[in-house]
Amino acid sequence: MTDAVVDVRELRKTFRVTEREEGLAATLRSFVKRHRKDVNAVAGITFRIDPGEVVGFLGPNGAGKTTTLKILSGLLHPTAGEARVLEYVPWRRENAYLKSMTLLMGNRTQLVWDIPAADSFRVLQEIYRIPEEQFRRTVNELTQLLELQELVHKPVRNLSLGERMKVEFAAGLIHSPSVAFLDEPTIGLDVSMQVRIRRFVAEYNRRTGATILLTSHYMDDVVALCKRVIVIHRGRLLYDGPLADHGDAPRWGRVVDRPRRLRHRRLARGGSCHPARGSAGGARAHREARE
Repeated sequence: MTDAVVDVRELRKTFRVTEREEGLAATLRSFVKRHRKDVNAVAGITFRIDPGEVVGFLGPNGAGKTTTLKILSGLLHPTAGEARVLEYVPWRRENAYLKSMTLLMGNRTQLVWDIPAADSFRVLQEIYRIPEEQFRRTVNELTQLLELQELVHKPVRNLSLGERMKVEFAAGLIHSPSVAFLDEPTIGLDVSMQVRIRRFVAEYNRRTGATILLTSHYMDDVVALCKRVIVIHRGRLLYDGPLADHGDAPRWGRVVDRPRRLRHRRLARGGSCHPARGSAGGARAHREARE
């Protein structure tokens, strides 16, 4: 069996949150006695990803996708379980591991707000100790592919959301990582740029053999890039297998392949996968849910 690049076993992450009722009296009582409860963001998931795979990591909002990626990138410590990426334990945050992976989150920035992106690229070059020749080659490739010529010399605060996302994507791959965790990398981009990003990710995977774990609510991203999907819901693993063609797809394949008419009742219980009531598929799904 091929050694897995990502090996997750019974991974769990529990957050303890504080709850209180509204009102002044409840606020005053909370100073003396607080009501806490445990929330299982990740509830014992197990999966493996082999070298060179591009895997879609799917689920409704709050399913535990981002929490899992944060654990695998070393930002969070798990409550229980084991995980290894490139034979490293992520939350030990060893320098060799951090140089070999990237976490790109579509709603977070790693660029310095008040300076041009080109200067932030230089900062990242020093952080990752990238040789000058490799740095120039990588920046030129990313600049050409993402059409950054007129953007990299503007302060980041002057860029639109779509422009900033393109620059963020370049910054996340500037050190040529062999493992990439992409958390909704195309969020906020126009349709044509989403297509460019997909083509780039596919080409990056083909050229470098990088292993990629991708989350996205744009199912076109998943269909275009991933042959395998992992579906989680409320922190639990529901499906791990191929993204089949629609014609002979298993039930989970149909869920992924038709994002506007999600039918699977197990996901529908989460409240974020109901089809539009005005569609024919929606009417059938709601009749099934009532039965």
